Amino acid sequence: MSWALIPLNEEQREIQRTAREFAEAEITPHSAAWDRDSYFDKSVIAKMGALGFLGMMIPEEFDGLALPTTTYVVALEEIASADASIAVAMSVHNSLPTQMLLKWGSDAQKARFLAPMARGELLGAFALSEPEAGSDAASLTTQAVRDGDCWVLNGTKAWVTSGSEADVIIVMARTDNPKERRGARGISAFIVTPDLPGFKVGKKEDKMGLRASPTVQLELVDMRVPAENLLGREGAGFTMAMQSLDNGRLGIAAQAIGIARCALEHATVYAGERRQFGKPIKEFEAIQFKLADMATRIAAARALLYQAAAAKDRGEQITQYSSMSKLFASETAMWVTTQAIQIFGGYGYVKEYPVERLFRDAKVTEIYEGTSEIQRIVIARELYSRSP
Repeated sequence: MSWALIPLNEEQREIQRTAREFAEAEITPHSAAWDRDSYFDKSVIAKMGALGFLGMMIPEEFDGLALPTTTYVVALEEIASADASIAVAMSVHNSLPTQMLLKWGSDAQKARFLAPMARGELLGAFALSEPEAGSDAASLTTQAVRDGDCWVLNGTKAWVTSGSEADVIIVMARTDNPKERRGARGISAFIVTPDLPGFKVGKKEDKMGLRASPTVQLELVDMRVPAENLLGREGAGFTMAMQSLDNGRLGIAAQAIGIARCALEHATVYAGERRQFGKPIKEFEAIQFKLADMATRIAAARALLYQAAAAKDRGEQITQYSSMSKLFASETAMWVTTQAIQIFGGYGYVKEYPVERLFRDAKVTEIYEGTSEIQRIVIARELYSRSP
């Protein structure tokens, strides 16, 4: 069941089918075990790359599929409905490092990284946050100092999705003078590979949800980054990061919708099978109302996401709409999974049934790539910036 209000074209339906069949065969049978063991199966990432799912918006000249954002979010929802941990790796890779390289990378950087990233041979990650710089990302303190033909980086990055498994990481660091800070204008972006001297994977977070997705700290100690690995111009890193998060928030919205849809599907089946007071609980109005509201909110979230993605494909400025989509979809996922657990009753509270995992996975969509509070600030700010 998709409940899509906006019709998909034949290409989108075919990619949706491919993603769904792949998810059912390669992900769904393992998702509970991966969650239990906090296991990241990188072979699945390689298989996704072979199908083109890691280069969906990369041009064909770099071995990508050159597909629009609307098609990408359709595929991502299918992966997320099977396992949100795999989906977040796909989302970060497609929407942050690859798109930053495509938009701001030099010809040499594109030639070196984009094609293997599109093929799934290199997994991408994004390192902006720090232990003391979360929502206030511009307060980051990781320092980069030019030394001949290298930049020397020192600092700790936090909450890096796929950070322990990634082959290409876009790292934000300060390049301004510590005695004359320039705020957001003093931040630059660097292309970092784990083979660089001074690169170390630090603490792995023991998370409530998305347990099959490794979230780690990166410790950069006198890490020497070749000067040619500066992405874009010096001092433009924060602006690049914020623009890229517009893309990332669409991916998180698709992930949240996939989680919610899966919860609704399980709840619908369970309500038809579970009998109380002599009949299936789906015949009770209280359950019917829950299912109706769950389906309605998911359809609304998907419609908003598709419209935001279409606006991006038209080249429009989408900051407000990507925040709206991420905000509404993430809160929908949290609400829908809560209702699913209520429908399952006591069984929904135990790990034997999947809605418990879906509930845990849903929560983080309200937090990462900008909390719900930050999304509301962005939306309100955009309202005022567009006022006559």
